Amino acid sequence: MEVETGDLIVGAMMLVFGLIGLVLASGSTDNEMYIFGLSLAGFAAVFVVGLIRRHYDKVEAYARGEDWHV
Repeated sequence: MEVETGDLIVGAMMLVFGLIGLVLASGSTDNEMYIFGLSLAGFAAVFVVGLIRRHYDKVEAYARGEDWHV
């Protein structure tokens, strides 16, 4: 089973957003930007983990011969 192109593109975008969040947090001089940067990086990490989880759920359903519904 192959990786869907849309998931790959969205995952790459989330990776970029996570890195931007870390850069924002590291260069911040106020608490609001620091919290926003860490929140953006945390959201991106959780989102990518969800994409990975969904991919392996599809692989397991395919291996069992079940129909996958998103």
